[in-house]
Amino acid sequence: MSTTHQPAPPGEESASYDPRTVRRAMLAGSIGTLIEYYDFSVYGYLAVAIAPQFFPGDDPAASTLAALAVFATGLVVRPVGGVFFGWIGDRWGRRKALVSSVLCMGVASSLTGLLPTFSQIGVFAAVLLFITRLAQGVSSGGESVGAYTYIYESAPPERRAFLGSVTPIGSNLGFMFAAATAGAISALTTKDQMADWGWRLPFLMAVPLTILCLWARLRIEDTPEFKKAAQRADIPTAPIREVLATHRTALLQSVGLAMAQGGAIFLGLTYIGIYLTSNLGYDTTLVYWLSAGVVLVTVLLMVPAGRLAARFGCRRVLMGGLLGFLVTAYPAMLLMGQDSLALAGLAYLLLMLSSAFVQVPAASLWPHLFERRVRYTGMAIGYNVGTVLAGGTAPYIAAFLVDKTGNLLSPAFFVMLVCLIGIGSLLTVRKDV
Repeated sequence: MSTTHQPAPPGEESASYDPRTVRRAMLAGSIGTLIEYYDFSVYGYLAVAIAPQFFPGDDPAASTLAALAVFATGLVVRPVGGVFFGWIGDRWGRRKALVSSVLCMGVASSLTGLLPTFSQIGVFAAVLLFITRLAQGVSSGGESVGAYTYIYESAPPERRAFLGSVTPIGSNLGFMFAAATAGAISALTTKDQMADWGWRLPFLMAVPLTILCLWARLRIEDTPEFKKAAQRADIPTAPIREVLATHRTALLQSVGLAMAQGGAIFLGLTYIGIYLTSNLGYDTTLVYWLSAGVVLVTVLLMVPAGRLAARFGCRRVLMGGLLGFLVTAYPAMLLMGQDSLALAGLAYLLLMLSSAFVQVPAASLWPHLFERRVRYTGMAIGYNVGTVLAGGTAPYIAAFLVDKTGNLLSPAFFVMLVCLIGIGSLLTVRKDV
């Protein structure tokens, strides 16, 4: 049974959607998000290697927790970046926000690869790592929502549910590329070489990747909706104040959905690798490649997920994805601890199969919750607050739960909790893409 789509909001129906512009929007959005998520997530994959370089100590668990705390702080400032880039996007144009966000991320990631370690400058090394991570967090606060907004507004209304798959494909390829890069360097270096200089190479990859993304984004124009609004001088002067005054329900809905997506997916994409190596003792290089393979399967499911969203509606597909995470989290983590890497890989895949059916419909549903005038800012606030509450903190919370309770399966309950929050939020959404 096909869903009945809502009519386009005022202003959208008169916009012109040139096929070449749509293709360029898809390319710029997906490549930019790939690079942003590669830069941002490679830290999570290398947390075990980074920890003793910046947080040395006798307790490896404490060092890893410190490194993951820095990972989490990068997401704590995402709302700040979201508000800043959202203001640029709603006030001055989507293109300017997208170019500036990826440039900020590229510079911060490149500098991370050049940082001195604790053995060279002492505790100041951790301070510098913290600063570069904050810069990455500010940048990431505007990136995903900017790509969601840009592709949503560049696509014809009847194709938005399907084309919404482009941005999640890019972000997950970024995660996969980060895992594969970490795996390749781990395989080609000794443990001492990895500790000495090997961990730097994935961060320095940001230099050519950023140049590639800037090339793609400097070729795009602003979206048809924004250009028409600019011609009518229908641009908000205070988008933050406007979204807080007129879109409170949409903000709460987007926060709840972001908590569910971020909590479940960030735990799967960043913590599970640490869990398999540090807690269960599997080979680090093999786990890197396993993570890359699982993410690849997730990416392959995203086009079918987009087709399902176009046929049955984003809300139904998203509900199915959240329920999938809810029922598989505990059995998947239980299977991971059976002293078999093959079985652990299958369990990891079982957990992440729902990922495509959460990310793809959410990518189109989020911008649909907000009017064009404050879409970028509204998404940036709601998405990033939810991600801070349960996404970037997920690896830290999971490691903390295991360390304090001694129960290796305790992170599964965290996933189940955030999924219930997401389901409750989704039940309040009345309009579909």
